[in-house]
Amino acid sequence: MYLSRFLSLHALWVTVSSVMQHYPSVWGHYDVCKTQIYTEEGKVWDYMACQPEARDMIKYVKVTLDPPDITCGDPPETFCAMGNPYMCNNECDANTQELAHPPELMFDLEGRHPSTFWQSTTWKDYPKPLHVNITLSWNKTIELTDNIVITFESGRPDQMILEKSLDYGRTWQPYQYYATDCLDAFHMDPKSVRDLSQHTVLEIICTEEYSTGYMTNSKIIHFEIKDRFAFFAGPRLHNMASLYGQLDTTKKLRDFFTITDLRIRLLRPATGEIYVDEQHLARYFYAISDIRVFGRCKCNLHATGCKEENKRLLCECEHNTTGPDCGKCKKNYQGRPWSPGSYLPIPKGTANICIPSISSIGTNVCDNELLHCQNGGTCINNVRCQCPPAYTGILCEKLKCERDPGGCSQNSGQGAISHRPLLLLTALLGATGLRIC
Repeated sequence: MYLSRFLSLHALWVTVSSVMQHYPSVWGHYDVCKTQIYTEEGKVWDYMACQPEARDMIKYVKVTLDPPDITCGDPPETFCAMGNPYMCNNECDANTQELAHPPELMFDLEGRHPSTFWQSTTWKDYPKPLHVNITLSWNKTIELTDNIVITFESGRPDQMILEKSLDYGRTWQPYQYYATDCLDAFHMDPKSVRDLSQHTVLEIICTEEYSTGYMTNSKIIHFEIKDRFAFFAGPRLHNMASLYGQLDTTKKLRDFFTITDLRIRLLRPATGEIYVDEQHLARYFYAISDIRVFGRCKCNLHATGCKEENKRLLCECEHNTTGPDCGKCKKNYQGRPWSPGSYLPIPKGTANICIPSISSIGTNVCDNELLHCQNGGTCINNVRCQCPPAYTGILCEKLKCERDPGGCSQNSGQGAISHRPLLLLTALLGATGLRIC
């Protein structure tokens, strides 16, 4: 009899444990900034780190080309087909819609036949280099969440550099070099992301993997974000907790995946040969049909929303923060220095909310809507919280015992203990008629 009860209890506990193990996968997206919870002291706000969902950031991009007159069609010119580089009867004409290839065609919906694409002028001024800078700007700090993908309609360039800026284009750093011959083009040994590791993930490499020249079946260039994530989260990114922990504690890693601008520097078009055919320079040009950039607004873990306002992305800040990136405390909520939220501890993180300033007492310290008195406190005329005996602070957010030399002991009755697993177990036992004595 006792053995059967023990086995029943064991089976129930395994069930509860399996349920509990799923909480990190559900909560680990950081998609809620606060929630109301019920404690022995009553209903209180529980704040947590939060971030917006990832989205297609190309919808909000501004594109700039340098030189500005590098797009083909003004004046009209002919160029050679990609599939047959000696069939040079295709025309680019900026004044004819069907023959024009403006920059916005890099970002329109794909799937049309034939494909729509931006195209540069041909290399008619050879041997002068055919250099083009394509700058993508968001006027907002972005955290990349997926690979950057560029699709060419001209053959992938022989030489290209992908660069990033963290200060709205004032300074630039290389992200990755691309070449048919890395040693010749950039004095770098060729590598791929597969050659990197956790310790070298921030290394700037030159790859020959995406520069095979003039081939109709080789159009795409990647900058691999997910492969770099996988060094911390595993091959299928199942262990995101590990990645979030690294991002939280390693600023250089976090900054590596953060941008305000991207710049594609096209340095030499696809030739497919060692030597340039000077008799057929209309073969050589750049054409891009699609650019994909996925990411989220950087809100310092203080917002789940990001809206477009006056053609600019802005975080919808919570935790009493404000600013485009929720990078400072609101007026009257500067009771302690602003701090970003933290992914740790997994799975809910730490909100690091801004608290009311001492000088702001008397101006809506609590309002029973956004600023509830915590831990069972009562809001008195919106100017102060009346706290239970064990708590103190403007919002009753601190334990009084924290001031004592010995701190808060477990048996002081003032520590916050999670009873969720015990409650689940008790509920399951009640369903089976078993009792814990």
